[in-house]
Amino acid sequence: MPDPVKVTSSAGPLMVETVAAGLENPWGLAFLPDGRMLVTERPGRLRIVSRNGTVSDPVAGVPPVFARGQGGLLDVALAPDFDSSRMVYFSYAEPREGAAGTSVARARLVEEAGTARLDKVEVIFRQNPAGTATQHFGSRLVFGRDGTLFITLGDRGTLRNEAQNLSTHIGKVVRILPDGAVPQNNPFRATPNARPEIWSYGHRNVQGAALDPATGRLWTIEHGARGGDELNHPEAGKNYGWPVISYGRDYSGATLGEGTAKPGMEQPVKYWDPSFAPSGLAFYTGELMKPFQGSLFTGGLSGARLVRIKLDPAGGSVVAEEVLLADLGERIRDVRQGPDGALWLLTDDPGNGRLLRLAPAD
Repeated sequence: MPDPVKVTSSAGPLMVETVAAGLENPWGLAFLPDGRMLVTERPGRLRIVSRNGTVSDPVAGVPPVFARGQGGLLDVALAPDFDSSRMVYFSYAEPREGAAGTSVARARLVEEAGTARLDKVEVIFRQNPAGTATQHFGSRLVFGRDGTLFITLGDRGTLRNEAQNLSTHIGKVVRILPDGAVPQNNPFRATPNARPEIWSYGHRNVQGAALDPATGRLWTIEHGARGGDELNHPEAGKNYGWPVISYGRDYSGATLGEGTAKPGMEQPVKYWDPSFAPSGLAFYTGELMKPFQGSLFTGGLSGARLVRIKLDPAGGSVVAEEVLLADLGERIRDVRQGPDGALWLLTDDPGNGRLLRLAPAD
């Protein structure tokens, strides 16, 4: 398919162009204040990509990662005070004595003499227990308005029943302070035998998370099994059901859990059947594509698409859905709104992952 490519949309004709190529399983994207981008590659490399698409050598200082299956270097986020602190937060599958678990570290980004490195890397959170499976690490990072950090954690596949167990971090969204401490108002801080970092539980594998800029509410999107991808806005202390309730089926075709509803367990805002394996999540607030304002965007992996999710004005339900870029045939791993008002996407490919820019066609 030639590049750039013109596509149709409800906002009029758009153009998708390749800004950078040749990346290996790019996973997470964060914009630096000057418009350059930090991009993670799952095998364990962090790159800086310029606005014209120049890809840096790997940033030094990334710790060893468990780069097997779905594991590796995952999401990246800037500290809210990055301008002064230069602190970068990143999540990764951390190797641990024959097993692995999702961990989050922070470090200072130092650039000098044409090189870049992570200085004073400090692990601030470790998902426990670790597991031997190579899937479902979750791993999106979102800072709340109050400066706390939300981390999404998958069920690690073989440990899925632990998503209902408050004494583990499996299948949870957790909330910590920037230094790894536990906020005083976390919902399970005073609950005996519960992990105090837990914000919500009963999740399968959340691979998209974003903060609503209008309300400050956290939204997530997670993988189902065969069907049952879910859009949620996780609230403090609530149980989102996995694996007791689900709108999907096991890969064997067998029924999962006890059905689709149970008292004390939350219903998703929306679910998808069949699955398209959503990854990445972003609210669009820009002026460049005004008809998209207030919408959520997510990528599709197995579904190979970009999906626009239109919310009702109150922001509590989905009123429309639009599929974009399906003809591209690319697994879309992450989506972000750039400072230029365009949508920026990462395509998941082991040999030629791309950084794409989606904007109105001139």
